[in-house]
Amino acid sequence: MSQETIRFQHTPYDGSSHPFTVGLKPISEGEWLEPDAFLVPHLAEKDRLVSERRDAVFRAEDGTEEAQQEVLALIVENLNRYHSKTHKFVANRVVIAGRGPVVDLSSKPALLTAARLVQEDLVLMRPGPDGYRLAAASLSFPSSWSLAEKFSKSMSAIHETVPGFNGKRMGVMVARLFDNLKVGQYVCRFNWSIYPDDELYNPKPHRIDLRDSDSVLSRLFLRVERQTLRRLPGSGDIIFTIKIHHDPLRALEAHPDREQLAGQLRTQLMVLDPDQLRYKGLANARDELARALSELFTSEAGVM
Repeated sequence: MSQETIRFQHTPYDGSSHPFTVGLKPISEGEWLEPDAFLVPHLAEKDRLVSERRDAVFRAEDGTEEAQQEVLALIVENLNRYHSKTHKFVANRVVIAGRGPVVDLSSKPALLTAARLVQEDLVLMRPGPDGYRLAAASLSFPSSWSLAEKFSKSMSAIHETVPGFNGKRMGVMVARLFDNLKVGQYVCRFNWSIYPDDELYNPKPHRIDLRDSDSVLSRLFLRVERQTLRRLPGSGDIIFTIKIHHDPLRALEAHPDREQLAGQLRTQLMVLDPDQLRYKGLANARDELARALSELFTSEAGVM
C-alpha cells in the first residue's frame, strides 16, 4: 500500500462529526489499533524523540507500573490477533513490518515499550477526587499541547483552553462517559485541525495567516486525530489513544469526492465562532481558506 492510497483515510469534516462536540462512536476490538503505510517512519520518529527529548514525550506517575504493563499486554494481544501482517512475535521480541524496528517487550517503562509498537500515542487516565487525571503518557505527536504542562492534571484542567469544554455540557458529558465506560467497550472520536506543516511533533499553539498569500491549499495540511477509549480490566484506568493522520489540502484537488469534502469542510469552518477560530489558529485564515475551498466545488474546479 502506497502512501498516496491512504490519503484521506478519515474525513471527520465531511459532516459525519462536528468540531467541539464529544461525538463518540462504538468500534470493534479489531478496529482499536490502526497500523498503516506510515508505520515504520512514524515509529522511527517516536524513537528519535525519545532519544533526544524523553522528558517531553514520556511521563508517568509512581504507582502506574502495573497499569502500564496491562496496556502493553493488551496491545501485544491485539496486534498478535488482528495485525500479524505488520507485527511478528518471536519469543519476547516484536519485528515490525518485516524489516522495521525490533522491540524488546521486557523493556521498561512498559507504556513506552507499548508506544514503540504502534503509531498511536498512549495516554493513561486514572480516576481520582477531581475526576480522571493524566497519570502517564507516551505522547510523541501532540497537536498544540504539552505533556509537561498537562501531566497529572484533571480532565477539566487539561481542557481549560478548549472553548466550551468546562461549560455546562461538554465537560459534564465527557466525565459521565469516562465513568460509564465498561470493560470490553471500545469507542472512537475524531478531531481535525489545519496546520502550516506536516510535522508530527507539534506541541506549540499555531496560528495561520493567509492574507496576501497565493496558492492557499498548497501551503496547508489537514491534521486529523483518531482518538479511542477503552477501560483496562485490571486497574480500571482508561487508556486513551491518539493516532495522527496528515493530508495535504492540495490533494483535495484530485480527490474524486472533492466537491463534497471541500464543501463540508468550508461549512464547518464557517460555523466556528471567534473563540473556536482562535483556538484552532484560524482567526486570520478562515475567509481566505473558505474562498479557496469554494473554488473546488465550482463548475470547472478540479478538472485535471
